[in-house]
Amino acid sequence: MPASAAEPLPATTALAQASATLTGYDLPAETVVAGDPKAALLELGTVGGAPVGLWELTCGTVTDVEQDEVFVVLAGRGTLTVLDPPATVLLEPGVVCRLVAGARTHWNVSEPIRKLYVTGAYAAPEV
Repeated sequence: MPASAAEPLPATTALAQASATLTGYDLPAETVVAGDPKAALLELGTVGGAPVGLWELTCGTVTDVEQDEVFVVLAGRGTLTVLDPPATVLLEPGVVCRLVAGARTHWNVSEPIRKLYVTGAYAAPEV
């Protein structure tokens, strides 16, 4: 995930996640397997040094190499396939998932996915 262009939210801020505006960014062409998926991000800040934010992906299929992350699906549907070790997660609202750094994945999104994530530090291009 790229770093957000916007400033993180100030402390003690409430946000209606369903109507929150995220900043779109380009997915690397080599990661798009099917469709024309778009990604967007809103960094909310950090907790104990760990970045926390909202991320979304529109319909299509993309590959990724993951960071250490825990996320909760807030909206949408699809599947997340981890290639090694093999595992498939049905993505739907309420699902909690843990990914480890370096995991190779395929995100197959049938309804735009929005998730709340907590991740370790990551190095990513600016939006």
